[in-house]
Amino acid sequence: MTTFILVITVIGLAALAMAWLPSLLQNAPFSYAMIFLGLGYLLYKIPLNLPAPDPLKYNNLTTRLTELGVITTLMGTGLKINRDVSLKNWKIPLLLVSVTMLLCISFLGFMGWWVLGFTPAAAVLLGAVMAPTDPVLAADIQVGPPSEEQEDHVRFSLTSEAGLNDGVAFPFTWLAVTLALASQTGEAWFWPWFWDDLIYKIVCGVASGYFLGRALSYLLFVLPKQTNFPKSRDGFVAIAATLLVYGVTELVHGYGFIAVFIAGLTIRHLEKNHHYHLELHDFTEQIERLFLVILLLLFGGSLANGLLDNLTGRGIAVGLAFIFLARPLTTLATLYNQKITIREKLAISFFGIRGIGSFYYLAFALGKATFPEAKELWAIAGFIVLVSIIIHGVLAAPTMKYLDLRRTHSDLEIK
Repeated sequence: MTTFILVITVIGLAALAMAWLPSLLQNAPFSYAMIFLGLGYLLYKIPLNLPAPDPLKYNNLTTRLTELGVITTLMGTGLKINRDVSLKNWKIPLLLVSVTMLLCISFLGFMGWWVLGFTPAAAVLLGAVMAPTDPVLAADIQVGPPSEEQEDHVRFSLTSEAGLNDGVAFPFTWLAVTLALASQTGEAWFWPWFWDDLIYKIVCGVASGYFLGRALSYLLFVLPKQTNFPKSRDGFVAIAATLLVYGVTELVHGYGFIAVFIAGLTIRHLEKNHHYHLELHDFTEQIERLFLVILLLLFGGSLANGLLDNLTGRGIAVGLAFIFLARPLTTLATLYNQKITIREKLAISFFGIRGIGSFYYLAFALGKATFPEAKELWAIAGFIVLVSIIIHGVLAAPTMKYLDLRRTHSDLEIK
């Protein structure tokens, strides 16, 4: 009981601080993520008898906590995007979640196999879990709430990329799991993976998110106008919708991450100017911050308890090469012909923040198949996320402030 009381006291104090820190640190050269990460590290260096934050030992708990954190964020991400959905408007994020992400997966997969000596399954898993831009830790470079109508290319591209690629990366996580299982059984794997994990689950996720989003929009906005059906103005409806959409989609074996984001986007755009969107978004953001506090404290604690003990010099080199070379260069190559300014291309290419989503994918895969390199995978993933939190946390606010000062009206237009 003493440990439980201590845990909820720490979480309560940290969550309370979260009510002010995002505003207080808006223009600071560091982020609140860095503060909670450091706090978690310090708490576990003090002999307080806190539960050990071991993601390998508590793999299922790690999977579920990160899963809930990500889906909550994805609903809020969909709700706050104002830009109309069209191929012209969404060309850049679609390129980022297809071309750039595939190149990043290929880079890390090759480096994992060639430099780190991983098995093909573990090498693919490394690429799959680290390639997606994280929607949870990227708040400083994302668009604002639904009440803010203008979206510059950098914020919109990174926000929509984070919303889309957490689902698009799932087939490659399954590919790693499939390769690991096939190496033990010798069964054919490519076509089952291609039709089920790549094609069906993505299509099912998109369709489920769209139709459930339309149904929820009808229930929230249309039905009260046409009948005496009571209006709902409670923000918790967004969380209820998140759980419903995610659960239904997973029950029919689609990708729930994609469905939740698409549902949020659909709800937002079918009644685009309704003030209720702000209430829905704000509630999801509050729940997201609570999960973020818990996960960052645990991540800091895992660092204090030896998460990086299995990190080698080669692992450090691969991680740094991915953050500072692979992601920026592949993004710049992808956006070469896009009609946005070079400073916008540089910002989009650099701020591919890694975070909680990567931890979810890794824990998920390790729960489905055996990977001998599990400790090394967690060490490299933890190192990449740690560097991302520090580097991107220091540079995000001043970079976005600089871009805002240099931006002209034409920079907000789709070209």
